[in-house]
Amino acid sequence: MKNKLFALTAILATAALPALAEQNRHIDFAKVTQVTPIYKTIEHRVPHRECWTETVAYDNPRHSQRSQTGTLLGGLVGAAIGNGVGHHKRNKQVGAVAGAILGASIGRDISAKNSGYGSVTEYRDEQRCDVSHETEYEERLLGYDVTYKYHGMTYNTRMGHHPGKKIKVAVKVRPVH
Repeated sequence: MKNKLFALTAILATAALPALAEQNRHIDFAKVTQVTPIYKTIEHRVPHRECWTETVAYDNPRHSQRSQTGTLLGGLVGAAIGNGVGHHKRNKQVGAVAGAILGASIGRDISAKNSGYGSVTEYRDEQRCDVSHETEYEERLLGYDVTYKYHGMTYNTRMGHHPGKKIKVAVKVRPVH
């Protein structure tokens, strides 16, 4: 029974210690002697878009289908002339083929020039853009290193806000054995 009573007393005494400790505690003020801001450099990549207007040339065909009349007519005229130039039957056949090819080519070229076939160069203004990235730096305040004095002793702490001229301190008094 004595052991149980001793154990119960020990448990109650241990539970009462925080309450006793709070009784030996109080709030006071200490003089702030130095405040140093703490900064961190933050790096940002910022996109910059730059646009401009550019004149661009395009070749557009005038007609989607060409007439073959000039080519055919040139080939017939060339064949007739080539046939008329030759003296023997074999020479007349070779002359007619060569004349037809040459006449077709000339007829096609003349027909294209005279009837407006070919392409036309047109110009259009188009917007062009380019994106580049620039690095920007920002100083971000993280907090303050604070030096303060309390009863002739110097202490340091870090705070999230500027403390001003005084800082609250929790003072705990306990006996020295």
